[in-house]
Amino acid sequence: MGAEPREIEVQLRALGIRQGGVLVAHTSFRAVRPVEGGPTGLIEALRAAIGPAGTLVMMSSTGNDDEPFDPKRTPASADLGVTADTFWRLPGVLRSNHPQAFAAAGPQAERITQDPVPLPPHIAESPIGRVHELDGQVLLLGVGHDANTTIHLAELFAGVPYGVPRHCTVVQDGRPVRLDYLENDHCCERFAQVDDWLRERGLQSEGRVGNAHARLARARDVVSVALEHLADDPLVFLHPPSARCTECDEARRSVR
Repeated sequence: MGAEPREIEVQLRALGIRQGGVLVAHTSFRAVRPVEGGPTGLIEALRAAIGPAGTLVMMSSTGNDDEPFDPKRTPASADLGVTADTFWRLPGVLRSNHPQAFAAAGPQAERITQDPVPLPPHIAESPIGRVHELDGQVLLLGVGHDANTTIHLAELFAGVPYGVPRHCTVVQDGRPVRLDYLENDHCCERFAQVDDWLRERGLQSEGRVGNAHARLARARDVVSVALEHLADDPLVFLHPPSARCTECDEARRSVR
């Protein structure tokens, strides 16, 4: 038997999730399980924790940059996990109409998902930017800050000097069109530094949810502490050249 959604809800509230607020959740169901009802049961618990006036948000982007995105059919990237791919399919959930999609359910769902394709993906006029604007919380459930896309928003606010070539495919006038752009992309492993930055100021709540370790912080606090460190070192999130990290080396080569 798995944990009941009600039990998960109680744990989420003890962590500090606000009722009536906006919550962007990055989850690993494998880490949380077992939960009665599977990923749907976990989503039920998340929605109960924020209450009917709250808005739940999850990444819902495609993993295929070369195929047109259909918000009603295109699966979420496998990297996002089964919970994210289950969420967008549920009744009443809205999904962005572009490849950099997020899905949302609740009173703020339309505001969060309505912007046109954001390029690069995490600008202020993007779903993650809207969560920050609405003073939402970030839940990392069974995952670390390497999954925290809000830190990419901070990089853009800071004007980091790296941007590697990326592309996506959209439909324009009934035809697929490739859009090329530069993205503040790298391996993201050094986003783990944000753990200590938040902890030392008491800005991150941590605890067990199901069988997973969970972290919770305000999106604005994540951005604020990241901006402080980016001001001191704009490359703080890139591995040093000695680490021989292919993705971070590509970002370093793009520095302008």
